[in-house]
Amino acid sequence: MTSHTDHTEQSAVTVLGLGPMGRALAGAFLAAGLRTTVWNRTPGKDRELVGRGAISAASPEVAVATSELTVICVVDYEAVDSIVRPEAVTDALKGRTVVNLTADTPDRARSTATWAAEHGIGYLDGAIMTPTTTIGTPAGVFLHSGQEELYQRHRPVLDALGGTHTHLGEDVGRAAGYDLALLDIFWTAMAGYAHALAMARAEGITARELAPFAKGIGAILPPIFEQLAEEVDGGRYSGEGNPITSAVSSMAHIVHTSESHGIDAGVMRAAEGLARRAIGRGHGTDGFIRITDLLY
Repeated sequence: MTSHTDHTEQSAVTVLGLGPMGRALAGAFLAAGLRTTVWNRTPGKDRELVGRGAISAASPEVAVATSELTVICVVDYEAVDSIVRPEAVTDALKGRTVVNLTADTPDRARSTATWAAEHGIGYLDGAIMTPTTTIGTPAGVFLHSGQEELYQRHRPVLDALGGTHTHLGEDVGRAAGYDLALLDIFWTAMAGYAHALAMARAEGITARELAPFAKGIGAILPPIFEQLAEEVDGGRYSGEGNPITSAVSSMAHIVHTSESHGIDAGVMRAAEGLARRAIGRGHGTDGFIRITDLLY
């Protein structure tokens, strides 16, 4: 293992955190021919990257001092704070830029940006919306928020990660806001699919038998998402063809069948409850998306 302690030799980028995603990020930078310094709390995780030409730093303060740009991707912002907020690391980061691709909440992103500004550190927040296998390929999707000038300055290095990069605005919390909203869709859908498979199995239908038809349901969603987005932003909740009263009926059937087999129907009961509240407020002829107004 090699180490780098000459702070006068500037590398193109430093990567802090070498979990699966951090290793993918560092690997993409290396594949693009960028001089890449890496550090991880647990020794040894950088071995394969060092073999490919990465520079292994002995400490985070050494790592960040070797590059104008540091990219960090760890488990959460508590881990971020434990790495970058010690005095030695903070001092080494002054005048440099951190791109934080760690997943957390918008308010944590904003508080970290405030800390960075107080210490003369440039800060961009970001979110990675695709798996590790997409990093360095055209399939990667990256969201960024924070100062436009800072983003444009470091865009050439970020482009080495491949995929599409979208700057969402100056509000540094926007990337995390998008991330959580999109993950809300994903995990709610995954919970629904898991529940559907359990209910199908109880009725003697295997997961493989259901899967082709489940794919069909998934395929109709994109245009529905677009239509409902226009309705929500426009304050119109058309129930033509499928009023919320009809939706409640099918939800009740799912709850009944699930519970008759001893399957927890809590998620569907919650959705049904929201729909019934909307009906109770006189919105029975509206579409299901009317519940957006009940939630916020």
